[in-house]
Amino acid sequence: MDFELNDDQVAFADMARAFAQKEMEPHAALWDQQQLFPVDVLRRAGELGFMGLYSPEDVGGLGLSRLDASIIFEQLAMGCTSTTAYITIHNMVCWMIASFGSEETRQHWCPALAAGDKLGSYCLTEPNAGSDAAALKTRARREGDQYVLNGSKIFISGAGSSDVLVVMARTGGDGAKGISAFAVDAKADGISYGRKEEKMGWNSQPTRAVTFDGVRVPASARLGEEGEGFAIAMKGLDGGRINVAACSVGTAQAALNRARDYLHERKQFGRELAQFQALQFSLADMVTELVAARQMVRLAAAKLDAGHADRTAYCAMAKRFATDVGYRVADQALQLFGGNGYIKEYPLERYLRDTRVHRILEGSNEIMRLIVARRALLQDAAELL
Repeated sequence: MDFELNDDQVAFADMARAFAQKEMEPHAALWDQQQLFPVDVLRRAGELGFMGLYSPEDVGGLGLSRLDASIIFEQLAMGCTSTTAYITIHNMVCWMIASFGSEETRQHWCPALAAGDKLGSYCLTEPNAGSDAAALKTRARREGDQYVLNGSKIFISGAGSSDVLVVMARTGGDGAKGISAFAVDAKADGISYGRKEEKMGWNSQPTRAVTFDGVRVPASARLGEEGEGFAIAMKGLDGGRINVAACSVGTAQAALNRARDYLHERKQFGRELAQFQALQFSLADMVTELVAARQMVRLAAAKLDAGHADRTAYCAMAKRFATDVGYRVADQALQLFGGNGYIKEYPLERYLRDTRVHRILEGSNEIMRLIVARRALLQDAAELL
């Protein structure tokens, strides 16, 4: 058991850190304030392979492990949480098409997605199917060599600016086994987009509802077989949960770094804040929880890479723990800044706003607890426990 990064992983982290410091961190506050989607930066990220990290090499991806990807996402999130979070969603879309699409579909979409020339969105959530995703109502009706899609999705990251939508739609009866997945051209006739949502955070990426009204999709665009869509969606989310957890860890590290420096810079009662034991204890707890969260994320990523039987439970544990810790660390860092932490001159309030949604999306943390509890209650759960 070796907790040290290998030489390649150190190089990946260094490259991602340099990109974040040059291309993301100097602009993150402006992107947030003006709600700008930095497509040009995403393309430059694609030039370095960041848009197809764990997609296979035969479609232009880097073919890295989920552990490698989590290390990269952590570093990128230190530059801009919101933009990195979109990059993780895009990576999930690229991987899903590459893993489950026909060769025609793979070659049509994945090389451009991996290069950052085209962008992807993941379409699962509906107005009445959030945590109960298997209750979705969007329907895909087979007509010859096409499917006709009707329905709507909400809270779709990148919608209106992306080029391909991975859409889960019902092709059969009720429940999970009646759902199929499709790679849909985002500009196809019959697709319309709602207004850009005004959000608490994640402002550097657009979020919109998507409506499908008689959208015709070739049968060759289906991912996997009919009825496999929900399982495919959940496989995507195992990785997606690690990804958003890594974003929380990276943001928390950035907040911690700022707080540490501030404790040395700020003086009250004639001495540095860093000399007050109560604040030292606070910083110690932040560091301890952050290190624990990072190790849990990397453990879950390793379990996913290894195809471990309990990989879904480990991904759920990591997502729940790391996103809760990330938010707490960001909140405590803001507290250490006092009033300065609450104003936009400093990034602390943005860190807090951006990490808050991580406890909701990719499966809420309450759903993560359900996943873990169901596994822990099984008779053979001794190794997991």
